[in-house]
Amino acid sequence: MDLSSKIYVAGHKGMVGSALVRNLKAHGFSNLIYRTRQELNLCIQQDVNSFFEEEKPEYVFLAAAKVGGIQANNTYRADFIYENLMVQSNIIHAAYKSKVKKLMFLGSSCIYPKLAPQPLKEEYLLTGELEYTNEPYAIAKIAGIKMCESYHKEYGCNFISVMPTNLYGPNDNYDLNNSHVLPALLRKFHEAKENQASTVTVWGTGNPRREFMHADDMADACVYLMKNYDKEKFVNLGVGTDVSIKELAHLIKEIVGYKGEIVFDATKPDGTPRKLMDVSYLHSLGWTHKINLEQGIKSVYNEFKASKHLRVV
Repeated sequence: MDLSSKIYVAGHKGMVGSALVRNLKAHGFSNLIYRTRQELNLCIQQDVNSFFEEEKPEYVFLAAAKVGGIQANNTYRADFIYENLMVQSNIIHAAYKSKVKKLMFLGSSCIYPKLAPQPLKEEYLLTGELEYTNEPYAIAKIAGIKMCESYHKEYGCNFISVMPTNLYGPNDNYDLNNSHVLPALLRKFHEAKENQASTVTVWGTGNPRREFMHADDMADACVYLMKNYDKEKFVNLGVGTDVSIKELAHLIKEIVGYKGEIVFDATKPDGTPRKLMDVSYLHSLGWTHKINLEQGIKSVYNEFKASKHLRVV
């Protein structure tokens, strides 16, 4: 990519897309294009085709997706598989038809089997059953990987895929019903502190282990790979270490300054027991993360408190 290259970031309003935009701008890329959901419905094939024909982007970051936590994934199963399949299929095929130079598809670590060996290596894909609660979303993401591989094989398209681990950062979703675990806990502990609540309830046993990567690290890895990686094989993006949900809850409690007790509700689902990415392939390509978890949570908590649209009323 040259600094003047025309780059389309699909999903620029979300946490992932906005992190990509920040990183690209910081590196001096100025010819960025994007559309809001109101301006372009990515589920409508003809609209997507027309957009690509008119704008002719040279590079595409496919970060647009319908995302959510365990409850959202399990409740809106049809919405998650339909919308994600439509969005990625329309963009990937339009990119092929309009001869985009390179496309990056962003997937998710939930593509791996529920009981896959840990840490998760790229070759573990499709070796076992998926976690039921997010199966529709995972299947859509697997389809995206296979589309990029197939267009790479059949048409010679330079379409690559990356699989980020659990992400957090600016522009995260703090809705208690539809968000991921880290922002949900951050909001819960903040509200409990503000309301002087004696306890905070955390879903599940607290035993599952998760890996967390700051969105700015993820974006930096993506831009690095967009400039330096052209192979068919998808790449895990992560930090290579994990924490239990219990450890995460206590870390957030300390950062927020909440003084009450934590209660774990074992009647609620835990999800996958462990999800740690093997990032040795990413490291071999010359990139490693820079933001540690405590530092990252402190920065997003400061943003949470300072941002009016996130402040809890």
